[in-house]
Amino acid sequence: MTDIDFSQTVGKVATTVPGAADLFRRHGISFCCGGAERIDTAAEKAALSPDALLTELKTLMLASHREAPEGTVELINHLRSRYHETHRSELAWLIPLAHKVERVHGAHPQAPVGLADLLERIHADLEGHMSLEEAVLFPLMERNDKAVLTQPIAQMRHEHDVEARHVAALEHVTGGFTLPDGACNSWRALYTSAKKFSEDLVEHMHLENNVLFPRFAG
Repeated sequence: MTDIDFSQTVGKVATTVPGAADLFRRHGISFCCGGAERIDTAAEKAALSPDALLTELKTLMLASHREAPEGTVELINHLRSRYHETHRSELAWLIPLAHKVERVHGAHPQAPVGLADLLERIHADLEGHMSLEEAVLFPLMERNDKAVLTQPIAQMRHEHDVEARHVAALEHVTGGFTLPDGACNSWRALYTSAKKFSEDLVEHMHLENNVLFPRFAG
């Protein structure tokens, strides 16, 4: 997504623009249940100015490009260290923590039932995706071999769409990472870390889709 306008849906923007999900939460806009709504419609339902909300979203989009190193090799190294390695490390302990919270608090009406299974699906999909990038896509990019990159990039974009749906599912199963009153420390750590993981994943996909991949278009 290179620009944002009123025709785009809340769900699409929340899962592709870094910081948009948190912005929607602050304004009381649901992007998992109301994700099919246009931005202007969602703003009006939340008693917000559509123009003001669109301006906030565009500001987030502009800010999201500032983190990216300019050089292609430097950007690829940044993606490997800041996102690939971080995702692997965080999922390794998020999954057992989710199992623990579900096991201990499964009878609670706000328990995140299904979160551990969802994180395991994300782990399996993301590991295959990142491994393919590291073994095939990134080396081709580092050699600037544009001739054979069209299909691999298309495949990576498709897989990013799958991960975007996982981001929406994380929002749904945790109720927007909303903790119940009296939540234990494990539950608090789970939601804090899962929210951070979700935000990192959106930033990761954004940098690839909108900064790295366009350098090899055509």
